[in-house]
Amino acid sequence: MGRGDLTNAEWDRLESLLPRGGARGGRWSDHRRVINGVLYRVRTGVQWRDLPERFGPWETVYKRHRRWSADGTWVMLLSRVQVTADAEGRIDWDVSVDSTAVRAHQHAAGAKKQSPPATPQKGAAAGTNRVDPVLPETGRPAGGGGQIGECLGRSRGGFTTKIHLAADGRCRPLTLVLTPGHYGDGPQLERVLELISVPRQGVGRPRSRPDRVLADKAYTSRNNRRYLRRRGIRHTIPERVDQRRHRKNRGSGGGRPTGFDSEHYKKRNTVERAINRLKGFRAVATRYEKRAYIYLGTVTLAALIIWLRT
Repeated sequence: MGRGDLTNAEWDRLESLLPRGGARGGRWSDHRRVINGVLYRVRTGVQWRDLPERFGPWETVYKRHRRWSADGTWVMLLSRVQVTADAEGRIDWDVSVDSTAVRAHQHAAGAKKQSPPATPQKGAAAGTNRVDPVLPETGRPAGGGGQIGECLGRSRGGFTTKIHLAADGRCRPLTLVLTPGHYGDGPQLERVLELISVPRQGVGRPRSRPDRVLADKAYTSRNNRRYLRRRGIRHTIPERVDQRRHRKNRGSGGGRPTGFDSEHYKKRNTVERAINRLKGFRAVATRYEKRAYIYLGTVTLAALIIWLRT
C-alpha cells in the first residue's frame, strides 16, 4: 500500500457499496487498485499517462473515473458514507455555505460545445453552464435539475471555475455545485441547500434541512433570507452597511433588524477549513479536466476521502 492509498478500514467501508458488474455484463478490474490510481492522480495532479504502473493501465483508471463521474457513482458513495455518519450522530447540522474559485489550466479549455458525457445525465437541460451531481439509482439529479456545461469563466483570477459548497460543523463538504468563475455567490445559496439530502438508514425521508445556516455578506439578500424563513431554517448572515442604512431610512417600512448573532458567526470558519481540505488535493486546487462533469467527479472523490478520514 502506497502513501495516500485507501487503508484496509477505508476499503472495508467502501467495498460493499461498489458496483458489481462491468460494461456489457463483464467483470470490473480490481476496484481497489483502480480507485487508488484515481486517488493518486487527484492527490498529485499528474497527467493520466504518468500514473505509476502499480495501478495498472492508465486508460482503465481514467475510463473508470470518467464513467463513475458521469453516472453518479462517486456521488452515491459520498451519500452512503454520509448516511452512516448521520445514523451514528456524527454530523453537525450547523451548516456553513461559501465558495472558492479554482484556476483552470490551459489544457482545460477547448472542449467541443454541447457535447454530452459518455453516459448522458437524464433530465439535464442545456444552456445554463452549471453541473449538479446525479444519483445512479434514479438517474435524476440529486436535489433538482442538472445542467451540462463546462463551467469555465473569466474572473479576476483569470480562467476559473467556482466551487460552491455547504459544509457541516466538522469541516466536511455536504454538497457541491460548479459554476463559471465569474458567477456570484448569493444566487447559488438556494441551489446549494436544495442539494442537501442525507437518507435515513431506517424508515423516513432524507434529512434535508440544517439546524442553522451560516454565510458571509455575499449571501445577505432579501431573497435568500425569505427562502430560509420559508423553510424554517435559522440563519446567521451579517447585513451589509448599505442594506442597514437603507432599512433605517425607510423607517417602519424597512422591516425588522436581521438579528445577527456574532457568537454563532464564529463557527463559519468550518467551511473555510473544508475548502482548505479540498484544495489539499492538487487536481482540485487546479482544474485540468475539459469536461465539468469529470471535474465534479474529482471534487466529489476528494470530499469522499475527507469523510472517510475524519
